[in-house]
Amino acid sequence: MCDPNLNSPSLTVSREVLRDAMSRAGYPDSSIGDAELALMELVVNAWRHGMTRSPVVTVVYSGNTLRVSVADRSSELPKCQKFDPQAESGRGLQLVEGLTNRWGAESQALGKRVWFELDCVA
Repeated sequence: MCDPNLNSPSLTVSREVLRDAMSRAGYPDSSIGDAELALMELVVNAWRHGMTRSPVVTVVYSGNTLRVSVADRSSELPKCQKFDPQAESGRGLQLVEGLTNRWGAESQALGKRVWFELDCVA
């Protein structure tokens, strides 16, 4: 469960940076909305499961691909899980998988980085 003493990083700033990068790259509004939702899922997971006060959000556009990553201090790599259809949570990574072209996670010296990619269709 999420520690109530954690400070929320500014999702507003992260979303604005993401929206600006995607707009400049020519992504349609529907893709921008999908990316914002995927970003919020990764940040919430970093708070709840990574117990990280301020996850580090990185947005990189290279070639025709946008990569968004969220780093936290937990070394446990995420994985999609089966969930009870009546459960109120547990679908976040399935949502990220459905909204993006690719997603994954990689270990770091301190914690992990969870990322997703969106390809820009010209």
